[in-house]
Amino acid sequence: MMTKRAGVPLAQSSSSLRLAALITGAVAMLSKKGRGWHSSLGALYFWCLFGVVVTMSILSFMRWAQNYHLFILGVLSFLSAYIGRSAARRHWHQWPRLHLTGMGASFIFMLTAFYVDNGKNLPLWRKLPEIAFWFLPGVIGVPLIVYALFRNPLVLFIDRSKADIVRSGDSE
Repeated sequence: MMTKRAGVPLAQSSSSLRLAALITGAVAMLSKKGRGWHSSLGALYFWCLFGVVVTMSILSFMRWAQNYHLFILGVLSFLSAYIGRSAARRHWHQWPRLHLTGMGASFIFMLTAFYVDNGKNLPLWRKLPEIAFWFLPGVIGVPLIVYALFRNPLVLFIDRSKADIVRSGDSE
C-alpha cells in the first residue's frame, strides 16, 4: 500500500513544472511574436506543460475520486496546446487563429486547474465561492483571446488576403 509520502517528490516536481509553465507561457504570450523569445518560450511552455500533465496524471490516479477533474483539465490543457503548436509548426489553414486560440485555451485550462486545486488556500481567492475557481480564468481569458484574434496582425493579414482573393475572383 502506498503511503501519503510516496507522492511528495512527485507533487513537488509538479509544482515546479506548473510554475515554470505559468511563467514561460505568460512571457511567451506577452513577447513579440515570431522567431526568438516567443517561439523559444512557447516551446518551453509546451514541454513544461507536458511534464505537468504527466506528473498530475500520476497524482490524479493515486487519488482518483478527489482529483479526476484535475486530470481532465490537464488533458484539455495539453490537447489545446498540442493543437495550437501543431497549427503553427505545420502552417495549417488559418494557423494563426488556431495557434492563438489553442495556446490561449491551454493557458486558461491550466489556470483553471491551478485555481480549482489551490484557490481555497490563496489569500484573495479564498474569499470567493468555489464556483469562481472554475469560471474566472475563462471569463477573463476568453475575451482576451477574442480581442487578440481581432488585433493580431498575422490573423488580419490572412483575412485581408482571403478577401482580396475573393474580390479578384468576383471581378473576373
